[in-house]
Amino acid sequence: MVLAVIDIFSGADFLIYPLGLCSVLMVYIICERSYALRKNAVMPQDVVDAIVDGKPITGGRHTVLSRIIEFSEKHPTDPSAVKAYARLQLNRMERGIPYLDVIYAAAPMIGLTGTVWSLLRVFSAISSETGLPDPVKFTSGVALALSATLIGLCIAIPSLVGGGYLQRRVENYAAQLDVLLERILARNADKTDSHS
Repeated sequence: MVLAVIDIFSGADFLIYPLGLCSVLMVYIICERSYALRKNAVMPQDVVDAIVDGKPITGGRHTVLSRIIEFSEKHPTDPSAVKAYARLQLNRMERGIPYLDVIYAAAPMIGLTGTVWSLLRVFSAISSETGLPDPVKFTSGVALALSATLIGLCIAIPSLVGGGYLQRRVENYAAQLDVLLERILARNADKTDSHS
């Protein structure tokens, strides 16, 4: 089994390096964004409940929602600036996710390039005297040539699934933040009216 895996990697030839880089980036982005987009880091339930119930907001510091609340308290009379800041926070949540789309598109293409490269080497080994390849070498060469495409697909599929999952999470948070933002702006407007 281990030898088969080593053969697959060696079949990708020099293109194993860009494929390896795609793989490392994909794993890093999915792990980092999954951690950064957990519920307690974006909008802790106690802060959400405080906003919905109109209670004083405590806790939840260093979260996306708390940064929006803090900004809104510094700019209580400028709702458009608060909305722009909330969009900026959403943009920050998406950081890195578009690269998964690039990896999803690039990895199979790199793998296909490796396959074509390896097939060229296999076909160039055909004997000029007989016009036929050595059947054993030819069969193993073709099998190894396909390994680059296999590696590319093994990188592309988790990139597609991970990118879709993370993008959906950001969209869910965006929908929830839209509702909460209206409550925050209404609260600011009430405070401004009461002071005036």
